[in-house]
Amino acid sequence: MNKKENNISNSKKTLPLGKGLGWDNVYFIGIGGIGMSALAKYFHANKKYVAGYDKTSTEITDSLVALGIDIHFEDAVKHIPSSFLNADETLVVYTPAIHSGHTELEYFRSNGYQVLKRSQVLGLITEHTFCLAVAGTHGKTTTTSILGHLMYECNVPVTAFLGGISENYNSNLIIKGTEVTVVEADEFDRSFLTLSPDMACITSMDADHLDIYGDASHLMKSFEDFSKKVKVNGKLFVKNGLPLKGITYGIEDHSDYSVQNIKIKNGAYVFDVKTPKTVLKDFQFNLPGRHNLSNALIALAMAVEYGCPYRQLAEALASYKGVKRRFTYQIKTEDFVFIDDYAHHPEEINAVYQAIREMYPGKKIVAIFQPHLFSRTRDFADDFAKSLSQFDEIMLLDIYPARELPIEGITSKWLLDKVKNPNKQLISKNEIVSKIHQSKADILLTIGAGDIGEEVKHIKKEFSVAS
Repeated sequence: MNKKENNISNSKKTLPLGKGLGWDNVYFIGIGGIGMSALAKYFHANKKYVAGYDKTSTEITDSLVALGIDIHFEDAVKHIPSSFLNADETLVVYTPAIHSGHTELEYFRSNGYQVLKRSQVLGLITEHTFCLAVAGTHGKTTTTSILGHLMYECNVPVTAFLGGISENYNSNLIIKGTEVTVVEADEFDRSFLTLSPDMACITSMDADHLDIYGDASHLMKSFEDFSKKVKVNGKLFVKNGLPLKGITYGIEDHSDYSVQNIKIKNGAYVFDVKTPKTVLKDFQFNLPGRHNLSNALIALAMAVEYGCPYRQLAEALASYKGVKRRFTYQIKTEDFVFIDDYAHHPEEINAVYQAIREMYPGKKIVAIFQPHLFSRTRDFADDFAKSLSQFDEIMLLDIYPARELPIEGITSKWLLDKVKNPNKQLISKNEIVSKIHQSKADILLTIGAGDIGEEVKHIKKEFSVAS
């Protein structure tokens, strides 16, 4: 690892939030990532000159270019704008997804630039703010976006960095000020250990990222380490049942914060929240699924403990629209419903299934799933098979490799053979539309964290006309 990356505190440049931010120029390697692009927007909003590289053009990079950010798609030093070639004035931010030997990254490292991971920069930004961090193997993005929205609507001077595109703001960055930050605390490569939050929550600790951690015990240890990063006199919230001490939250139980008296009215949850001091009545939340209700509860709990007033919180929660690719309705008619979701872990698939069954009892549900990573498919194959078998019909796409090379014997066909449901098949991307027509689905669900999201617009266009 570069020496500068390990010695942030001795850096000649600092990041005093809203007070110069140290560098004039910020260059991003992997600028199109969801977390990286939020940081890019943040620096751009703070009047910094921002540019960067990514492998391919996407909707995210298009949105950055529209802001005036210079982006190129070939790894070559010649494409770096000349103003970024001054090491004293330029911060370089990179994503761990970038492979070693990247030409531009090696150039910056070899020429005296300050080169930092995204998580390190986020740690620096939050260091001098009141920081609320959301951790957990599931639910981070939705919870962070709910919390950011609540704080924004309660007129808190907040900046929220999101791991997805908020439907309310059409952005992965919410800005109303610089005194408070809301961030996702990502367990991938242990990056959340760069944070020292004033408040933090842990939504779940299910085994995941075993390609990084090796086994579940190391992942658990990482969450324990994160829990100790909360500042002295800070507050840690944990979902009831997790093996950590903190303020507990849960649904219809005896947690410190608990959802009570749940009703479904016009497709929305209406409920009360029991706090350690009182009962707050008649919240409305429009996202389906008990997992989303749990996400809403912990966001409310953190906002309450921060000091947000009840009536503003109730209005804010009722106006929350969700995150793109998190149980996102693409089509919603009486005859046909199309939902898209980022779920890429068996527990996430179970949660989505529960939500759909609760909202649409008796309807035929067809799921199209793109497995994400060979290692995750291998590690959780039996659990994936069990989760997928719940649907009335399942279609599998090829495994999306992301950062990995293929693993011998680990294929979608291998996974499909484990699915205990006769209504199953392998399909290619160019067959998706025709297979959906043949299925005569009442409810169509697309799930996965790879590039299946790129197919959604084609499906939506075809079936919006048909319905």
